[in-house]
Amino acid sequence: MVRRRRTSRKKRNSGAAGIFLAACFVLLLGAAAVAWLALAPYGPESETFVEVAPGSSTVKIGQQLEAAGVVRSQFGFDLVRWLKRGKLRAGEYRFDHPAAITEVYARIVRGDVFTKTVTIPEGATIFDIAARLEQAGFGTRQDFLDAQAKAAGLVADLDPEARSLEGYLFPDTYHFARKATPEQLCATMVRRFRVIAGQLGLKGNVHRVVTMASLVERETAVDAERPLVASVFENRLAKKMPLATDPSVIYGLELEGQWRGAIYQSDLQRKTPYNTYLYAGLPPGPVGNPGVRSLRAAMEPAHTNYLYFVAAGANAQGRSLFATTLDEHNHNVAGYRHAVKRAGGR
Repeated sequence: MVRRRRTSRKKRNSGAAGIFLAACFVLLLGAAAVAWLALAPYGPESETFVEVAPGSSTVKIGQQLEAAGVVRSQFGFDLVRWLKRGKLRAGEYRFDHPAAITEVYARIVRGDVFTKTVTIPEGATIFDIAARLEQAGFGTRQDFLDAQAKAAGLVADLDPEARSLEGYLFPDTYHFARKATPEQLCATMVRRFRVIAGQLGLKGNVHRVVTMASLVERETAVDAERPLVASVFENRLAKKMPLATDPSVIYGLELEGQWRGAIYQSDLQRKTPYNTYLYAGLPPGPVGNPGVRSLRAAMEPAHTNYLYFVAAGANAQGRSLFATTLDEHNHNVAGYRHAVKRAGGR
């Protein structure tokens, strides 16, 4: 009797151990499967885009990723999300190589969305910007020009006179979504302008300040000279003298499709509202999109008696030459021409 009980007890212990080992084996297999699902690289070998809409559920995102061939299984993605509990961010994502689900998940949590980078330089006009955006793949040049003209209402509170967004498309480096529309591009650049205007404390006659700043921006790239150039224009306005600034003339020609890449004598006689050789006062509106330093210079011009200058871009020494009298100015012009001749110019 005693021997039988010992044998029965041994069998029960042996059976329990077998069940335990089997359970461990199953758990190990499950863990290995989960690890393989989450960590084994998978995905496209070529460029693939996935658009995650705002408010999308984890299940929906997982389905999109699986359908696009980015992850092996939506359930693996759901599992990683359940384990990590991160917030998934909307946007368009670009995948171009096999990756672990954990890497895909981490990118969407970071909001590592695909964008196109476009740099708008200081002083760029709507025509310059339109050309850059077309080159970057954001529709045609004319698409943008039409959109910015229709969107003038975006700055109606700042500049009721605005007939376009010229002057209010702030020069900066932007990261635009691949499918951004011309209207969205305009809105983004105007928002940036508003931020900068707020930081500068730009108030009052914004139209006048931005127009003046655009002239300063187009005349010199030397920071220290910007307030001086603004002072020349303010002094000439005070004396009702024509501003005689080439960038304004060029802009008028661009608006009419008559710009030939260089100013000719006949251009200076062309009767456009932007011909500041023929008409006194500021041009009707901005002739480009000024940056921070030119806006500040227009808001706070230097106090000088200067009425003339040879622009930095036209001076072989790379700096503007300022003068109070016409005789001084003529001397500076003669010096400039002599320097150009010595440098081999015409």
